[in-house]
Amino acid sequence: MLKVNNIEVVYNNVILVLKGISLEVPDSGVVALLGVNGAGKTTTLKAISGILESENGELEDGQIEFMGKPIHRFDPDKIVKLGITMVPEGRRIFEDLNVLENLRIGAHTRRDKGQIKSELEMIFGYFPVLSSRKNQRALFLSGGEQQMLVIGRALISKPKLMMLDEPSLGLAPILVREIFGILRLINGEQRTGILLVEQNARIALNFAQYGYIMENGKVVLDGPSNLLVENEDVKEFYLGVTDDLGKKSYADVKHYKRRKRWLS
Repeated sequence: MLKVNNIEVVYNNVILVLKGISLEVPDSGVVALLGVNGAGKTTTLKAISGILESENGELEDGQIEFMGKPIHRFDPDKIVKLGITMVPEGRRIFEDLNVLENLRIGAHTRRDKGQIKSELEMIFGYFPVLSSRKNQRALFLSGGEQQMLVIGRALISKPKLMMLDEPSLGLAPILVREIFGILRLINGEQRTGILLVEQNARIALNFAQYGYIMENGKVVLDGPSNLLVENEDVKEFYLGVTDDLGKKSYADVKHYKRRKRWLS
């Protein structure tokens, strides 16, 4: 469904952020994109969404295809109409609007306005708490409810692919489990593909079917999630499982070993 082929992204005509990223998301598939802060995960999502120019970024090389069509020169609104939506990091809600108004904004690209009412009922089925608060200002929702709202807002555009940037950020574990359970239902029932950016590797690899690990603007490792979970480097660097507990300066050793292994 989505093919990202060797893309390079530069910011401010100087800073090379992505250095030849390639990845794929199959039809209705769930793929995780992992890495530490600054690895280039969010920039990858922005390149796919077509919003780099708004932040002085530019796709200098490579190609992005969706459903067999090149989209890397398309405007963001056209990309949304094709079926790609992004749930950004930080739960970017419209605070002064109520829940229902926030959801309706997600349908602004749709032409079949008559079906929006039934789509809203579908979203309230996944997120019952939003139904009980539909006339409440979004500002007064809890963090978990706001995350549900932005996922619902993305879902109402009827995406073929939903991209989520750090959906677990700042949420209690019980809410994280609830939201990922709902995302699994959405993927299964709506056949919506998911590209997930997540720092919590354990959650991401338990959720996704396939994973890519990024460091310094490159993909350094990829494979089926069940194999990545068993990879010794992934265990050490992302799952916190290591035999180096006796080292005097564990952080320094870990950083050195990461650079040595990934670059070898």
